Amino acid sequence: MFTAARKSMPAIDYVSIVRSVYKDRRGMVFGTLASALGAGAAAYKTDSLVLYGVAAVFVLVTIFRYADMTQFNVSNLEATDVETAAKWEVRATFWGAFVALLYGGWCFCSLVFVNDPIAELISLLTTIAAMVGIVTRNFGLDRLLTLQLAIACTLLSAGLLLKGGLYHPIIAAMLLPMLIAMRYLAADVRNVLLSAVHGRVEASRLAGELDAALDTMQHGLCMLDENGLITVVNDRAQKGFAGFPVGEWVGRPFLELVEAAAHAGTIPQTAADRLFDIIKDQYAGKVHKVQMSLPGQQHYELTVSSRQSRTVLLFEDITERVEAEERINFMAHYDALTNLPNRGYFTDQVQTNLAHRKLGRVEDLAMLMIIDIDDFKHVNDTMGHQVGDRLLIEAAHRLRLALGSNSLIARLGGDEFIVYRNGMSSVENAMADANAVLGAFKPPFSVLGQHFSSNVSIGIVTSRHRDDDLDALMTKADLALYKSKGNGKAQSQIFHEEMDVAYRYRQRLKGELRTCVEAEGLTLAYQPVIHLETRRVVGCEALARWHHPELGTIPPSTFIPIAEEMGLISDISRWVLRTATMECRNWPEEVRVAVNISARDFRGGDLVGMVADALAESGLAPHRLEIEVTETAVIEERDAANSILTKLAKQGIGIALDDFGTGYSSLSYLQALPFTKLKIDRSFVADIATNPRSLKLLSNVAQLGRDINLTVTAEGVETEEQLALIAQHTKVDQIQGYLFGIPLPRRDVGELIARLAATWREAERTANKVNVA
Repeated sequence: MFTAARKSMPAIDYVSIVRSVYKDRRGMVFGTLASALGAGAAAYKTDSLVLYGVAAVFVLVTIFRYADMTQFNVSNLEATDVETAAKWEVRATFWGAFVALLYGGWCFCSLVFVNDPIAELISLLTTIAAMVGIVTRNFGLDRLLTLQLAIACTLLSAGLLLKGGLYHPIIAAMLLPMLIAMRYLAADVRNVLLSAVHGRVEASRLAGELDAALDTMQHGLCMLDENGLITVVNDRAQKGFAGFPVGEWVGRPFLELVEAAAHAGTIPQTAADRLFDIIKDQYAGKVHKVQMSLPGQQHYELTVSSRQSRTVLLFEDITERVEAEERINFMAHYDALTNLPNRGYFTDQVQTNLAHRKLGRVEDLAMLMIIDIDDFKHVNDTMGHQVGDRLLIEAAHRLRLALGSNSLIARLGGDEFIVYRNGMSSVENAMADANAVLGAFKPPFSVLGQHFSSNVSIGIVTSRHRDDDLDALMTKADLALYKSKGNGKAQSQIFHEEMDVAYRYRQRLKGELRTCVEAEGLTLAYQPVIHLETRRVVGCEALARWHHPELGTIPPSTFIPIAEEMGLISDISRWVLRTATMECRNWPEEVRVAVNISARDFRGGDLVGMVADALAESGLAPHRLEIEVTETAVIEERDAANSILTKLAKQGIGIALDDFGTGYSSLSYLQALPFTKLKIDRSFVADIATNPRSLKLLSNVAQLGRDINLTVTAEGVETEEQLALIAQHTKVDQIQGYLFGIPLPRRDVGELIARLAATWREAERTANKVNVA
């Protein structure tokens, strides 16, 4: 009963109850002054000084309580300031107890001392009325309410009991249930009002949370009533659909907004019609989705659901998703670098066109063209991949300009492009397109500060046959491209049936070369390297040979590229190293053996391990082995070549730069790589007998090699005249060529080595005799 309210209710409720006690100053003044008036009237009738005193006290209480309530109103009590509210509750309890004591004392004095029926009646009625006021005012503070009622009823009951008589005690006894009823009445009022307050607070909280949810949700939301009027809409929906008529949405028919927006062209008419059908039919329990594109490249998806005659529309901004899908679709069909169709998309389009051709009656001409950028790897290796990528982009641009919109152009992969065109009238049209492409690549390129020329090789196939498929056309175009590159690049070649024969021949060689390599069916021939001054054999170059049982001798220029293409070249190199080092053991100590290494050996094979295994198996000293590499091989795999050749050179193995002058002739390689020998290509030697400039050039190149401490070998020496000129005018150390012998089998080369050694020894003895004489 006397538990403090601050301990039994939430802070906000407690503070609200305390405020209610001090709220109605006007009611307090009227009620207390009315009581003073009643006491004064009774005092006037009975001329009782006690009652005059009671009336005066009522007036003073009115003044002090009004001042106290005014002070409370200016204190600005916070909604949850429990400590301050507790202080005001104590003051309210003091004044409430005092007022209850005043009313009870008034009744007691009227019943015991005045003994006048009118005075008794006025005091009793006023006190009971005051009790009702106490209940309505102080219902929230149970301790204050109970204290006031207990004080007033106790004094009133005491007065009735002292009054005596038969009925006065009965009236006194009836005050107890009245007291209990008033407490229950106050509790009911308190519970009802607090429940209302809680409901209002909860509703306010839910409304705030709903507003926050609507304002912060990622999607727009719009709710319609059974008449299609908008009842709820958030800001995101209105901002996202700014194309709808502006103004307040709530209360307006949604379909009218849709119709107006469609009429204005801000949403597609098809989407508007779909929304009309869905909202009008109100498929209960079903969810429908409608996509629409708005101005400004915005894309939205509307999810419409209906339930109990209510419709909810959820507006989702799917712009990022649509753009991502478009990017994925573009990436699936187009090359990311050049923005041309990729191979898969090109294949789909061409196959669709070829299928239509089969249904057509007119056998028009179809053309397929494969375009390959010449020496593209050299651009990548020497200028960097960024320059290579920019070259591909520029190449795609030039192809578009040269071929126009009538041709389907795609990037086939790497540095290859492919073109398909249908509806051509003649082969001359196809050749005109090829010439246009060749002409487009004649102007030099300027890429990232680099200026260079780059040409293309083109393979073309044309067909009037409706049964030709894409694979057959691409195979034939590839053959024509291969022929174009073999003829010197920077040109076009149209397919003809002889190429198919060559293709079948090449395919046969591929199959049988693998069998030959696996069975170690190749042989070695050795071309001697002669010391210019002594005419002795100082080395032999090991050359692989393939003698086919049916096709005869297959030249290395044919089967070596095939082996590189098939990935067999490292197997051949391993076999040549092992066989050549074993044979070299049979030669004199001063004779070395040289083995040619492919660029693919640097890339994929364990060349250092291959050399180590060959030397270990044969027992040959490392200084008697020489590795020959071409400039092209070094350029294609520069980093790998540098690392591998350095490791070999540290073992004492000789490193020769072969065919110098036929590649890119970058002198930086002579300095950067651990070469011990420079082999000058036969093209420098061919016309030295007839062209003084050629002889001078050969002399200068030889001098260059000698100046950087390289042994210099001249290749392709075929006449005595060439030999004499080289000996007289150059500083070449060694010579190699048909003058001293073609590549010979191992038995013949052994005899040649011995014969030339004997000739040298005989010449040396003759020279010694002459000197002695």
